[in-house]
Amino acid sequence: MGVNSDKTHQWKEDIAESVDFFNEWFIRFAPKAFRETRQKTTVQVESALKWTRNLTDISPGLLLGHPEVLQILRMATAPPIARDRLIGLSGVSRNLVSSMEGQGKIPPGMVKQQVQRELTAIGSMIARLADGDIFPWLESKSNPSNSEVYRAATIVADRLCGAIANPIIRNAQEKRQLDTVNGWLQGHGYSFMQAGEGLRLAAMKPGQFAFHLDVPVNLDQKRQIKLPVDAVIMPKKARQKELPLLVEAKSAGDFTNVNKRRKEEAMKITLLQRTYGKDVRYILFLCGYFDSGYLGYEAAEGIDWVWEHRIDDLREFGL
Repeated sequence: MGVNSDKTHQWKEDIAESVDFFNEWFIRFAPKAFRETRQKTTVQVESALKWTRNLTDISPGLLLGHPEVLQILRMATAPPIARDRLIGLSGVSRNLVSSMEGQGKIPPGMVKQQVQRELTAIGSMIARLADGDIFPWLESKSNPSNSEVYRAATIVADRLCGAIANPIIRNAQEKRQLDTVNGWLQGHGYSFMQAGEGLRLAAMKPGQFAFHLDVPVNLDQKRQIKLPVDAVIMPKKARQKELPLLVEAKSAGDFTNVNKRRKEEAMKITLLQRTYGKDVRYILFLCGYFDSGYLGYEAAEGIDWVWEHRIDDLREFGL
């Protein structure tokens, strides 16, 4: 029997309570997450303006030395341009732009002449499209005051935060969810173990738990990958050779995206069962907008869940 996956008569009420729970958190805490991120982002933009001499130097040498500024520079144009639009307008390789923004470096395999040519094209396009309303000194060719630079930095930071709004909320919500799980487990006598210090799934002792543990799984008979799991918990009364409970923290601020992502969990449990057998237990820790279509899909895949607004259901999984 399931804990929640087979209680279809409770789903409608749980969905409504979960939506209310998420919305209350969003109203109280999301603005704080945005403010903190905006402050950090403003500092980053100010650094980028300093390196580029207030956007007057977007040379290949500058981009070579600070490739991570590219995302900021895209938000300094009128209008702000998406990554794909910059690639198309500049005629540069996707690999270069993706590496600069995603890894903060130039792809090591690129030929120097190509790097020079493409960085020149990127710099020229950014300079051509630079927003004159935000950076008025570019047209007047005057030295901006400190207040003008700070004002420009805050505007670009706002644009950046708008572009990454969903990840900001998702990261803040994930941290809060894991903090909630941590508090519940420690309140019930469990001990936190730091992942990444030689901790292995099979070596966990009863009463231990860890966050963000990479669990090895078999893709096939020859290939193995590491599957990140949000929370790994070994019940205090675990039997010999019993595997820990694996928990995936999931939150959503609307009903649309969850059904696009529901296959991810199905793939994970397939890989886990292929590697560790049918007895492996993989559940979801849900908060937010998860409708009956999502729940039905996960239940059909053999995945159960705990609602955050009813976290004591963790007891039903032997904890």
